[in-house]
Amino acid sequence: MFQVDAGRGVAAALAALLLCACPGALLAQEQPPADPLDLPPLDPSAPLDPLPDLGVDWPDMEASPGEAIADAPAAGIADASAGLRYTVRIEGLDPDTETILRGQFEPLSTLEQNRREPANAAQIDRRAREDADLLAELLRARGYYDALVRTRVEGAGSDVTVALEAEPGPLYRFAEIRLPGIEESSEDAAALRDAFGLKAAEPVDAARVAAGEAALRVELGKRGYAFAEVGEMDVVLDHETRTAILTLPVNPNGTREFGRILVEGRPLFGAKHIQTIARWKPGAPYRAALVEDLRRALIATGLVSAVGIRPVPGEGRSVDLAISLERAPMRTVAGQAGYGTGEGIRLEASWQHRNLLPPEGAVTFRGVAGTQEQLIGVVLRRNNFLRRDQVLNAQFAISHIDRAAYDARTTILAGSIERQTNLIWQKKWTWSAGAELVATDEEDVDIETGTTRRRTFFIGALPASLSYDGSNDLLDPTTGYRLALRVSPEASLQSGTFGYARTQIDASLYQPFTPTVTLAGRIRLGTILGAGRDRIAPSRRFYAGGGGSVRGYGFQRLGPRDPVFDDPIGGRSVTEFAIEARIRRGNWGIVPFLDGGNISTSPLPKFDNLRFGAGIGVRYHTRFGPIRVDVGTPLNRRSGDGRVAVYVSLGQAF
Repeated sequence: MFQVDAGRGVAAALAALLLCACPGALLAQEQPPADPLDLPPLDPSAPLDPLPDLGVDWPDMEASPGEAIADAPAAGIADASAGLRYTVRIEGLDPDTETILRGQFEPLSTLEQNRREPANAAQIDRRAREDADLLAELLRARGYYDALVRTRVEGAGSDVTVALEAEPGPLYRFAEIRLPGIEESSEDAAALRDAFGLKAAEPVDAARVAAGEAALRVELGKRGYAFAEVGEMDVVLDHETRTAILTLPVNPNGTREFGRILVEGRPLFGAKHIQTIARWKPGAPYRAALVEDLRRALIATGLVSAVGIRPVPGEGRSVDLAISLERAPMRTVAGQAGYGTGEGIRLEASWQHRNLLPPEGAVTFRGVAGTQEQLIGVVLRRNNFLRRDQVLNAQFAISHIDRAAYDARTTILAGSIERQTNLIWQKKWTWSAGAELVATDEEDVDIETGTTRRRTFFIGALPASLSYDGSNDLLDPTTGYRLALRVSPEASLQSGTFGYARTQIDASLYQPFTPTVTLAGRIRLGTILGAGRDRIAPSRRFYAGGGGSVRGYGFQRLGPRDPVFDDPIGGRSVTEFAIEARIRRGNWGIVPFLDGGNISTSPLPKFDNLRFGAGIGVRYHTRFGPIRVDVGTPLNRRSGDGRVAVYVSLGQAF
């Protein structure tokens, strides 16, 4: 039996085993070379001389290759090259330290990375020594500078355990933290030291030191030190006292203020437009966080793929920003196809140039071809118009919409200005104001005569809205509330001139009950004052029913219907409500819901004769919002209402 010295390792043991098995090779090297002229001629048929007796069981050289060698050794070189499976164990650390270190150790461990593959003894030995060095280095990084790690292999057969036995030793602590240069900036000295975070008597933890240096650099930028210099860090260890002194020189170079914006390279935007996007005016105190905000805003335009911002000294105490922009692709061709039980087949295609009218003047040509809708139009959208996140919109479109309620051939020219919210900067208050000119030729049913009719309306409208968003997420809120008011005074020319006003109020509430369950509810009230329903163009009336309204019913199927074709005719007021429980497990969610509502010919919303729909939905949560699939059924359906309706969209229902 051959015993392996753990201190020498598997590789050394294998070498020793080879020497013991073949001493004749060494003896042969010690003999002086013979004169080749004195050698007798070789006879290939002569029998071999017996091997010398050196205490070794030599194999039978005359045995045939197929015969088993009964006295072959059971251990030795063959075992050293055999495939072994192993597990890894760390010993000698307290549970908290081991938990922290395992998170750092396992991704870097040679043993762990190759554990699923069989290895021979030499490979396991090499991996264990590498991991022992790794574990010792991780312990030193946490302040155990006298750490020692030994390796040990346990077990027999093909499954073994590799143990890394650690002796952390005493924990080194800081005796002093020196930040020379900060003392001179007495006004911000306390805040800068607090940002660095480390204090005397705390462990010499490399991760905390690196995090402290990064936080110090951020705080310098926050406080206006645009050209602050942080020198080389020096840590001096005293092994006798188990302490350390950290020195990090800092030169703040004085606070600065914002100066000019300089555009480098091929300009995509001028300096004036970039200044419009920035959240500061020249002369304001320099803040690094505002510079980063500008970088994100430039990327969010969709016109920039990369942004370089470099502070350069300006006049006096000012700091100018040299900005270089790398262009993103400007043109997009898009298409989509869909089918709805209430809307039929719908195909849409568009071509967009996002900077056709610079700066940020996106022009989109779009067309729709469907069984119930055809449209061709052009849209201008200029982002960051005159101020940050303010949008100018203009639209011209010619469309034909054939609904169960009406058939409309419409030409529209519209424009608006709005304060927008988005996924990056969700705003509390948003608003819009605009104007519309509409010429529409529409067919509906004359209730008095029971016949169809076609009328032409010329409409001028001044739509406006004001919204407050107190929720915590734009697409998937779990707490807070939202309020929205929409008003559109309109003048209509059809058999005389008359006016009316459309008003709609929406409110929603989100209340969490547990970390995975949220109760959500909404209500919508709308009214049209100033004109009778029959005088108002059918396309300008209120309708209800569908995925964004009362689920379980078809699109626009709620409310009064004509007595001839049983088609909806719309109304002057709308009442809707919805309540649902959003239950989430990981990326999936289940949402049971109850909706209700109706349309009335009265100018004031009513709460009687409501139609109710109930169902259940499935949500798949992605990083850009939940994908929604709802299945609903009407609870008090009428003739013509389907038994089941399915809705698919992005984002929650409200």
